[in-house]
Amino acid sequence: MAAKQPPPLMKKHSQTDLVSRLKTRKILGVGGEDDDGEVHRSKISQVLGNEIKFAVREPLGLRVWQLVSAVMFSGVAIMALAFPDQLYDAVFDEESASSKTPIRLYGGALLSIALIMWNALYTAEKAIIRWSLLAEACYFSVQFLVTTVSLVESSRIATGAVLLLVSRVLFILISIYYYYQVGRRPKKV
Repeated sequence: MAAKQPPPLMKKHSQTDLVSRLKTRKILGVGGEDDDGEVHRSKISQVLGNEIKFAVREPLGLRVWQLVSAVMFSGVAIMALAFPDQLYDAVFDEESASSKTPIRLYGGALLSIALIMWNALYTAEKAIIRWSLLAEACYFSVQFLVTTVSLVESSRIATGAVLLLVSRVLFILISIYYYYQVGRRPKKV
C-alpha cells in the first residue's frame, strides 16, 4: 500500500492581497504619518528614526561659496599677519601711521574665522553650515560699517576702499541667501 500524499496546502499570498497588506501595516503602525508628517516605510525606520530629515539639501553653489570664503579669509589673514603695511596701503591708499599690531590682530581674528570656514566646508550638519554663514554675514556687515565710518571720518575716498565696500555688500547678500536656503524646510515629495 502506497502512502497517500497529502493535498498541497493553499497558501494565501498576502503580498498580493491589498487588504491584508493594509491591515498588517496598520497593526504594525507603519505607513501612516507621525507627528512630524513623516511616513515610515518600516517599523525599523520608525524606531531608529529617519536620517533623511537630518540631511541637508544643499542649494546649488553652496560648497563653492564655502570654498571661496575659506580661501578668501585665509588669504587676507595671512596677508594681514605677514604684510600688514601692504594690506593697509592696498585698502586705504595711504601709509599706515600707527603700529602694525592692530592689523596683525585683525589677521589673527580672520585666521580664526577661516578655520571655522574650513571646518564648515567639510560638514554635512545643517546647524554648523548655517552658523558659519551667519558668522560670515555678520563679519562682512561689521567690516562694511567700520570701513564706511573710516572713509567718512577721513573724508577721502580711496578706490580700494570703495571696491571693498561693494564686494562686502555682495558677500553679505550671498551669505544671507545661502543661510536662508540651507534653513528652508524641504518640500514634501
